[in-house]
Amino acid sequence: MTIPLQARGLRRTFRRPLRRTRVVAIAEATFELGEGEIACLIGPDRAGKTTLLSLAAGRMRPDAGRVWVVGIAAHETPARRLVGFAPQHPAFPAGLTVRDVVSYAARCHAGGPARQALVRDAMDLAGLEAVGRRTAATLPLPDARRLLLALAVLGERRVVLLDEPFTGLDAVTRRDIGERLQRLAAAGVAVLLSSSDPIGLERLVDTVLVLRAGRLVRVAPASALLGGRVLEVSLETPPVELPPGFRMTTTGIETDLGHLSAEAALAACRAHRLAVRGSRVRLKTLEEAAFDAADILAR
Repeated sequence: MTIPLQARGLRRTFRRPLRRTRVVAIAEATFELGEGEIACLIGPDRAGKTTLLSLAAGRMRPDAGRVWVVGIAAHETPARRLVGFAPQHPAFPAGLTVRDVVSYAARCHAGGPARQALVRDAMDLAGLEAVGRRTAATLPLPDARRLLLALAVLGERRVVLLDEPFTGLDAVTRRDIGERLQRLAAAGVAVLLSSSDPIGLERLVDTVLVLRAGRLVRVAPASALLGGRVLEVSLETPPVELPPGFRMTTTGIETDLGHLSAEAALAACRAHRLAVRGSRVRLKTLEEAAFDAADILAR
């Protein structure tokens, strides 16, 4: 079975404006995506997420390393026809409706009845049926992101790359688009999305790639990162001194339990004479787990 997306030793630099030096945007990135796999590229702003997606899409050539789409070099035309890419910032031609934009893009893939079928399938998967007659350039952000998704899935895609597809969306829209991505993955398409704020993606992604300053510091199954427990404690008064391992939050203090019981952690709070008002144990979020793992590797 041919792997949909493979990247080996990717490196990309850019020249600094008005200087002779170059900045490293991506350094030695290696990863792969299997059929039907949904992976999330996590990292802060300027970590290199957009650059890495552009390299994977064949829209940018690496200084070193290679990318293959089902065994074909990513920059070659046959490979680029198999990859859909949705940029972070929506921008559509003035005056065209949503259906016009999708139909125009579909001309690159088929003609006649086949093109009409592609348009129908893409709009259905992205949930655009109700806004097909609206002007694309004036869409609100949730519908604009749906239109980007429709354009990315047009044709016989084997890989779909999405740059910050959930940024600026409410929880209901995030969940709906997530379910549509799961439909896409169920059809065997490999999906790689980037996020600087992966709230609520725990149930969506199979694999997590943590990017820091252009380096992939962690590539792991999401299940391997999740499962850690956190004790949240609300206090009657602000603490004078924190117990070992605790940190301040907007609502009180918290600590990673690890092998400790919640009772032992609360006993430490009482030993420091903290006025505990309430407590609860929760699981770590995907963001916390990914960056905790990256911190461990960086030490």
